[in-house]
Amino acid sequence: MKKIILLVVMLLSLTTFSQTTAKRLKEFNLENKVAIQGYDPIAYFTLKKAVKGKAALATTYEGVIYYFSTQAHKDLFLKNPSSYEPQYGGWCAFAMGDYGEKVEINPETFKIIEGKLYLFYNAFFNNTLKSWNKDETNLKRKADSNWKKNSN
Repeated sequence: MKKIILLVVMLLSLTTFSQTTAKRLKEFNLENKVAIQGYDPIAYFTLKKAVKGKAALATTYEGVIYYFSTQAHKDLFLKNPSSYEPQYGGWCAFAMGDYGEKVEINPETFKIIEGKLYLFYNAFFNNTLKSWNKDETNLKRKADSNWKKNSN
């Protein structure tokens, strides 16, 4: 009887994990399951700049692949992955706040706010980080709300 209960618990856990992984893969801004266009999420925090990661230093967190520029960055990520993931699945924070849409980003246009990574669209004379900075409090509140609606 104990073996049957254990088996049922294990199957339920695997099903929940698979659903979480599938949901994240659908919601995140990914290229071939790789987040942030292959940029190192830790570098934004430690080096205060965008640095390309290496496929040889990749790790997967709940279905999403992250690249790192150094082994030390990979090790740091593995200690607390969710704290280094980009907000809003790696989509443009301004677009999520302004009109609730998932818009591509330029991984070199970012901002750290209260220990969280926010990414922005920046192309064709349209740097959305500048617009975000003009009304950050309101846009962040709206982006948080829109992301909750979009990710449920």
